[in-house]
Amino acid sequence: MSGGGEGSSVADLLAAARLRFADGGVASPELDARLLVAEAFGVDAARLFLAKELPAAAAGRDRLAGFVARRLAGEPVHRILGRRAFYAHDFQLSPDTLEPRPDTEALVDLARAPITECIGHKGRCIVADIGTGTGAIAVSLLALFPEAEAVATDISAGALATAAANAGAAGVAARFRVRLGDHLLALDRPVDVIVSNPPYIPSGDIAALQREVREHDPLRALDGGPDGLRSYRAIANGGRDALLPGGAVAVEIGIGQERDVAAIFAEQGFALETSARDLGGTERALLFRPMGDKEFP
Repeated sequence: MSGGGEGSSVADLLAAARLRFADGGVASPELDARLLVAEAFGVDAARLFLAKELPAAAAGRDRLAGFVARRLAGEPVHRILGRRAFYAHDFQLSPDTLEPRPDTEALVDLARAPITECIGHKGRCIVADIGTGTGAIAVSLLALFPEAEAVATDISAGALATAAANAGAAGVAARFRVRLGDHLLALDRPVDVIVSNPPYIPSGDIAALQREVREHDPLRALDGGPDGLRSYRAIANGGRDALLPGGAVAVEIGIGQERDVAAIFAEQGFALETSARDLGGTERALLFRPMGDKEFP
């Protein structure tokens, strides 16, 4: 798809990319072609139809040829773009971060109630995002709640740098700080609400993941240990000590993990308060409160 051999207009190149993706087994050939053509020619994907009949400049054709080759080799479209939309913002990606995915918006929605309650009682709320990655969860919550502050933890310094950059781009950097470390051990003080989308794929299932995930997502952000539940144990074990009175824990879970995760938290004195489903109807996020917890001061 280099040079002008496959058409002289943006529309021609869009049609050619779509066909190559369909023939190559790409799951969403139409969407991926639109996103990559728009990126290659510097056009907003939502307004691409306005530019489709424009002549295709050589620089754009060359960029698109590289994008198409990378996508056909299995690189996810948002890795190629270097960013992905989540909630109300675009988040920059890096090799140290997972892509924020629409399923995780259920976790953000679930965390809104305890944060609202906390702010109502205290006038502010400190949120800890455990395993923050791009910072998508914490940044989205800070954008929703100007009275909130967030501490974002991760075992990857690269991920924390990406998260801090995303917080700056979203205009919430003044209320966002990062801590390097494993799970709750990275916290230096108790918080009001803990949120986490931890690794939850069993180690033995990693090899069977889609090529786009297996070859391009950081494995330690996927691998939840032999049963996929390692991080939930770590968060539940230290959760009561890490929470201020009136606190709550909200976690994302994998398909079919709700009973096991609820049992892990129950063993550590937490009660399951409510849950949330993703857009596909899958139980995706759970909200816990410490049993017998003191109310807000």
